[in-house]
Order: sequence, then structure tokens, then C-alpha cells
Amino acid sequence: MGGMFVVVGVTGGIAAYKAAQLVRLLVKHGHDVHVIPTDDALRFVGIPTWEALSRNTVTTSVHDDVARVRHVALGQQADLVVIAPATANTIAKMAAGLADDLLGTTLLATTAPVMIAPAMHTEMWQHPATQANIDTLVSRGVHMIGPVSGELTGGDSGPGRMMEPEQIHEAIARELREAGPEPDASGQRWLVTAGGTREPLDPVRYIGNRSSGRQGLEVALAAARRGAEVTLIAVNIDPSLLASLGPADAPSDRSDDATGRSGRDEEPFASPEGRIRVVRASTAEELREAVVDRARDADVVVMAAAVSDYRLGEVAQEKLRKEETGGTLTLELVPTPDILAELSESKRAGQTIVGFAAETPGDVTLAERAIRKRRRKGCDVLAANEVGWERGFERDDNRLLIVDDRDEVVADFGGTKRETAEGLVATILAR
Repeated sequence: MGGMFVVVGVTGGIAAYKAAQLVRLLVKHGHDVHVIPTDDALRFVGIPTWEALSRNTVTTSVHDDVARVRHVALGQQADLVVIAPATANTIAKMAAGLADDLLGTTLLATTAPVMIAPAMHTEMWQHPATQANIDTLVSRGVHMIGPVSGELTGGDSGPGRMMEPEQIHEAIARELREAGPEPDASGQRWLVTAGGTREPLDPVRYIGNRSSGRQGLEVALAAARRGAEVTLIAVNIDPSLLASLGPADAPSDRSDDATGRSGRDEEPFASPEGRIRVVRASTAEELREAVVDRARDADVVVMAAAVSDYRLGEVAQEKLRKEETGGTLTLELVPTPDILAELSESKRAGQTIVGFAAETPGDVTLAERAIRKRRRKGCDVLAANEVGWERGFERDDNRLLIVDDRDEVVADFGGTKRETAEGLVATILAR
């Protein structure tokens, strides 16, 4: 998602302090943010704060900057208008079409999508007048973000609490991806890896990880939907999951050996999104061979597969039996090849290398983990997601935080793995 012209209207509620964090998030993700506070909003947060956070001049009057007709110029330039918080009074004025301040004239002058995040006490939210005004705005195409139930000012609790800035930002990110022109990958060659490697211990057992390959598979589909010619390196992905690609054009002629390692013959799938060629791999070394062979011709390489950092120095040719090992087993592991670093070091001009990092941040933020890993690997873009016992793996939802080669967070969004894949592909294409 590239930078957009976003107008943030802030009205006179105690939740105005949360809008400061929303503005910070929007600016951090590359948007040109213009804040229009109402006079009442300035009783909670002052102009210097809005100007410092947005990096743009803030005015509140239709009589300011008259030569540029600012009272309509902001609305005309906007790609999106967001009101957070939206008080009952503001909602009523919007429904009536009143334009007695800069925010009101901007709303009447814009043809951009409008999103509002209501915030008020429960009784005000549930009043028939407010609900009728909400119905009117929704019928005109205004998007609602919340409100939610929770703690309110004065110790009250109930529906009417403004959604948190991070949740509003995610809703904005989805709206901008849907409303903006879809970036095109026609004529590009993408190489995507997905799944998790398995390093054999013996003919029966292996060292592996919990990656299903769903996120990488969705990245391949998202790139194909935009016209890219995609090769997917499927690393131990369940066949039922690969079936989402569509029917294979020809039967596979791969063979498996006793360790579960497979051949890597290409299998073309006729997916609705486009033709996707699939190559099978199992171990880190097989994955390396499959990727290095094909990366030279790829415009974009996305290393979404979870690759084992270690393998057994010597694989047992027979099953390791407890009675033969004395009840305990000590394994000597050696490092696997660092595929991402190798690709980054040997990349050609104009090629984009994208890494993935599944992290359990601990005392370090996810962003800092992502930045450190991108520096070590040398890739152009790194997408990090927080994983744990109950998140990341084996779930349909995910969160991706994306850093670029300037060590800046350029995107941070959550949703289904299809939605996060769409966001990642759009971010890559925006480069």
C-alpha cells in the first residue's frame, strides 16, 4: 500500500487523545496526513501536538489560507477521510449536511471514502436520534468503525467506546487497499517458497516445524491474481492445501526415497488466479537447490518457507531404537545453508528479495527483531509475524509487520492469511 492523502477529523471527545496514536501510525506507514480538529477537540489536544505528529500545518477555520480555498481543497485532495473520535454531535451534523467549520466543509467537498469511529456514552449511542443519523450515513456509503463495549469516562461501561487506534488503522489499511488501484505484476516472474523443511534423523523421524505453508501459498495466489508468472516451491505442504491452486495440468512423476525426500519436477496448476508451477522440496538443502536454480530468472523472490537452522550431521540409515541407545539420545546438529543470505548476496540489479521471520519477541519488539534480521540477511524487504503456542501457525489469521532496506516499518496489518498476503504483495509492488 503506497502513501495516500488522508484527512483525519478529530472532534470534541475525551477519546481525542487516542487519535494522536492513530495519526502517528498513519504517518509511520508513509501516508500524507492532514488533521482537522474541531474547536472542541482542541480543548483536549492542542494544535502543536497535531502538527508535530502529522508533519503538516493544522488549521481549524474556513477563513485560513483563503487563497488556496482550503475549506474545499482538503476534501478534493483526500484519498480517505477518517473521523476519530466521531461524537454524537458531529454525527448529527454530518447527517444534516451542516458545514459550519473546516471539517464540515471538507466532508461536503470530498468524494473520497469516509470512515467514522464513534465515541460517546452508551445512552447517547443508543438514542433513536443517533441511530437514525447512523442509518442515514451508512445509506450514503459512510463506513463505520465500531464502537465497541468497554469502559467509558466516569466509570461507566457499555457500548460506545471508540475502537483502539491500532484497530482503526487496520480498518483504514483494508479500505485503502480496496479503494486504491490494484498494483499490477503482469510480466513479472515471482518465486515463492512455502511450508516447512524436514531434516531426517533416520528413515522414520525428522526435525521439523509447525508451518503449514498457508501464508506462502496465499502470497503465490495473490501475485498470480495480479498477473505474475509464479513458481511455488512447496516444502512438505499437505496435498489437500495445494488443491486450492486448482487442478494440476499433468500428473506428478516425482518419487520419494526412504527419508521422505522428494524429487522436484515442476507441476503446473491451472488456478483461477493464473498458472502456477509447483516444485516439491523437503529438506533445507533441497529447498536451496530448487531456489538457487530458479532465482536467477525471478524478478521477486519471497522466502516464506520456514527453514530449519540445523540438521543432523549424519543421518542414521536404520531406525534409532531406544533399547540400542540406552534410553537417552544425544544428537549432534550442524547448520543448514542460509538461503536468504545467499540470495541477498548474489541478487541481480532490479531484483527484489523478500524474507520472512517467525518470531517470539519476548523483551524485544517485533519491529526490532525484524530490523535486526533484515540487516543480518541483507534482503530488501522482511515480513515478520509473531508466533507462539496459540498464534501464527496452524491458524487462518495472521499479522505481518514489514520493514524495508531503510530499516523502516512500511506496513503493519492483520487479518486472514489471504488478506495479509494481499497486503504484502501490494507493499512489494509499491517499491
